[in-house]
Amino acid sequence: MSFALGLTGSIGMGKSTTAQMFVEEGCALWDADAAVHRLYSAGGAAVESMQDAFPNAIVDGAVSREALKKAIASDPATLKVIEGIVHPLVAADRAEFRKIASADILVFDIPLLFETGGDAAMDAVACVSIPAEEQKRRVMARGTMTEAQFEQIRAKQMPNDEKCARSDFVIVTDTMDHARAQVQNVVRQIRAEMADA
Repeated sequence: MSFALGLTGSIGMGKSTTAQMFVEEGCALWDADAAVHRLYSAGGAAVESMQDAFPNAIVDGAVSREALKKAIASDPATLKVIEGIVHPLVAADRAEFRKIASADILVFDIPLLFETGGDAAMDAVACVSIPAEEQKRRVMARGTMTEAQFEQIRAKQMPNDEKCARSDFVIVTDTMDHARAQVQNVVRQIRAEMADA
């Protein structure tokens, strides 16, 4: 019997780095963004349905995220259609991972875990967190988006304080060493709980 740990956190909080720390502790990782990437790539499960709904979004046999972004920008209702296609496929991908993963702790890296109600399927949730100023500094340092784009993404996500309050564990990612120590502590606690169960 494995333990399902949801891992969440807003943009720039250090979730991907923290997810890898769980892998280093022997946990199996399912990454929602990577699953979407698989579904969208050439031969991926989402390509055919997307082609039917958005023929212009298919480039070289794969779904173009850029084309989808443009479609959403011109008509926000497009997002609901995309989610209707992608969410069931992502859920199937996650269920398949759950079936085949052999680790004792399965970590589900899902940025919008609470927003989509995915926390209900988890045994516990860990949220990565840093102060808002540091979050903004990290995202801006990537140089991949404008301040307005960052604020737009942050506005769509549940406030960090609320995510932390709803989580079983909060991992502060101020330094690598501190984050790693907290990850090790979470893994230790879960394994101790499983041993007692």
